[in-house]
Amino acid sequence: MRWIRFFHQVGLEDVPLVGGKNASLGEMIRELAPLGVKVPGGFATTSEAYGYFLKANGLEEAIRQELRNLDPDDPLALQRASRRLRNLILKGAYPKDLEEEIRLVYRKLSEEAGEEALPVAVRSSATAEDLPTASFAGQQESYLYVQGEEDLLLHVKRAMASLFTARAISYRAHMGFDHLKVALSVGVQRMVRADTGSSGVIFTLDPDTGHRGFVYITAIYGLGENIVQGRVGPDAYYVHKETLKAGYRALVHKKLGPKELTLALDPREGRLRNRPTPPYLRKQFALSDQEALLLADWSIRIEEHYSRKRGVPTPMDIEWAKDGPTGELFILQARPETVHSQKAPVLRIYRLLQRGEVLAEGLAVGEAIATGRARVLKDPKEMDRFQEGEVLVTETTNPDWEPIMKRASAIVTERGGRTSHAAIVARELGVPAVVGALGATRLIPEGEVITVSCAEGEVGRIYRGALPFAVEEVRPETLPQTRTRIMVNVGTPEEALRVSLLPTDGVGLLRMEFVFASHVRIHPLALTRFATLPKEVQRQVEELTEAYPDKRAYFVDTLAQGIGLIAAAFYPRPVILRFSDFKTNEYARLLGGHLFEPKEENPMLGWRGASRYYHPDYKEGFLLEVQAVRKVREEMGLKNLMVMVPFCRTPEEGARVLEAMAEGGLRREEGLEVYVMAEIPSNILEAEAFAELFDGFSIGSNDLTQLALGLDRDSERVAWLFDERRETVKALCAMLLEKAHAKGKKVGICGQGPSDYPEFAAFLVERGIDSLSLNPDALLRTVKKVAEMEAALGPGS
Repeated sequence: MRWIRFFHQVGLEDVPLVGGKNASLGEMIRELAPLGVKVPGGFATTSEAYGYFLKANGLEEAIRQELRNLDPDDPLALQRASRRLRNLILKGAYPKDLEEEIRLVYRKLSEEAGEEALPVAVRSSATAEDLPTASFAGQQESYLYVQGEEDLLLHVKRAMASLFTARAISYRAHMGFDHLKVALSVGVQRMVRADTGSSGVIFTLDPDTGHRGFVYITAIYGLGENIVQGRVGPDAYYVHKETLKAGYRALVHKKLGPKELTLALDPREGRLRNRPTPPYLRKQFALSDQEALLLADWSIRIEEHYSRKRGVPTPMDIEWAKDGPTGELFILQARPETVHSQKAPVLRIYRLLQRGEVLAEGLAVGEAIATGRARVLKDPKEMDRFQEGEVLVTETTNPDWEPIMKRASAIVTERGGRTSHAAIVARELGVPAVVGALGATRLIPEGEVITVSCAEGEVGRIYRGALPFAVEEVRPETLPQTRTRIMVNVGTPEEALRVSLLPTDGVGLLRMEFVFASHVRIHPLALTRFATLPKEVQRQVEELTEAYPDKRAYFVDTLAQGIGLIAAAFYPRPVILRFSDFKTNEYARLLGGHLFEPKEENPMLGWRGASRYYHPDYKEGFLLEVQAVRKVREEMGLKNLMVMVPFCRTPEEGARVLEAMAEGGLRREEGLEVYVMAEIPSNILEAEAFAELFDGFSIGSNDLTQLALGLDRDSERVAWLFDERRETVKALCAMLLEKAHAKGKKVGICGQGPSDYPEFAAFLVERGIDSLSLNPDALLRTVKKVAEMEAALGPGS
């Protein structure tokens, strides 16, 4: 055959490039089959077939004339030219031999499948699309559930015509591509029955921060068009690459999405229709853990293959589908990721300096902040209303919106997830976006100045007015090196990926209670003693744990995923997890907590920290914490996770905690280190005894200052006396450093003091502290201060 190349799932033939030099659906299938990656079989027109079609219909000169003086920034002119060019191609006739070949290979494909007219997907691939350095989402069209020879011939022609959509013309003009030198092929693949299964998108890096340690998978029910167009919020899965390759079950985090709609074939009407996803399915994940791990494994193989081929690391953007009838997973296409892989290693840290009235919230895309006048649009045809620098607010976007999106300072959509069209294009453009902001088109006033903030973790917020913000920019290689280890304090998984890209030596304080509050939300004993709960509390717990017949498993899985994402983000750097340190009044605020917590006059000095872990009234809750730590270290393979015991009043109490940990199976094996907080004067005065039990100390300067000075820092009448720089506090720190170092133990600090007061950090460096753990926003200035102090002290100090 001259114009068609057949390819198979197992790669029976050596298929040449089907999209010209750079775009290659057939090549992808040929190359991925030996990797053990399943790809649906089919056939593709050669890139010469497209040129052959144009010449046979005498269209080349007509296309050249239409585009000669076209202004790509004139939306109306673009649309008119696009309509005329596509009509020219659609009215063209196939050369007889090309038409016969398409019919013949389609019959052969149908026969192999045992069907009279096999449903297929018709997908376009062009040389100005999906380059390693440029890839605007969805330049050409794809068509699903095409069935029968006549329908196929029509849609192959439509795919060719889609080379001249308005967005494609504009894109090529701005990228400097010659319209007539762009080659296009049409791939025809056996249709994966994802309408009764599931589908999604995979990135072999985190799509928001560019962190390359993860495979990020999204999944929905039905065909993938809904996820690309941002019509639904998908499930999301993070798989850690290094530990997966080492043989661990490295699914470190997953989040249930709403999956509002399912796009499927309506057999009565013979066309695709969106229908509401049944509630019971929305509450389930669209992929099993094992399926997510298999897709991640395939994705890593694909990334490594193309990285070897190009000679440089090549993160990938991949589409996948699951066949409903058979349960088989398939890779549909793979292309280079082109946003983060092209960025220079510059850290930009955005900080909102003032907060205001929140108009709407959704998922944050990127980490930037922008202000502008809100422009609420329902249709891209309203583009003449949109001015440069305004904030686009709409229900959802597709490629027709791209001319508007290029002019926006920020983007807000009511629907969609992190791999929706709006999110992908926002990253490409480098503008902040908030997707899945329910009610945004109604809640955000048309024409009013707003601030779009994506610098506050996972949640993106739209504020009324132009709020002040700061941007700090630094190249990591310009930061001074220090002998003192510089670590960071991390509270939530949502901030971990961004913070982990900062030049640090790891996490000196991961607060477990933050993960408790934001992810688990239920008191541990309400899960271990579920049967004893009042009916109304049982109902509330059941709503959160519906997928878990064993309520304990909900706690362990949820906590482990929160901790695991953070440990994976910083891997292989150490992450020190502090066991839960809620006070009784704070535990009581968790769901069901009021049933198990005593009322204390002074919770700050009451039943907290170590004293809870071995106590019969809480020990079973602590053992769940221990199980979560074991899951992260032993199942996910994140051996960089260490643990720390807070508020341990006596060495005897420390020994009891270690016994409880051992009872739960957590021992000092495979590099596990156990630290103790130094936040009570007894920790310092009896440091030698504590050093016999623990691997090191971490100064908690907040509690240490409070207890050393005998004041309640929350009391407005004495709070002004609270100051870590007092000589009493400094003397205690110096004493601990001397005693611990004499016993060969490490000392760090994770309190607020070094972040607030660089001079306090300098004092600790002078006394030989091993590490400083800082709040992220204080990192850069403190590193410089530490380097200055070390230089003043001289080498080897």
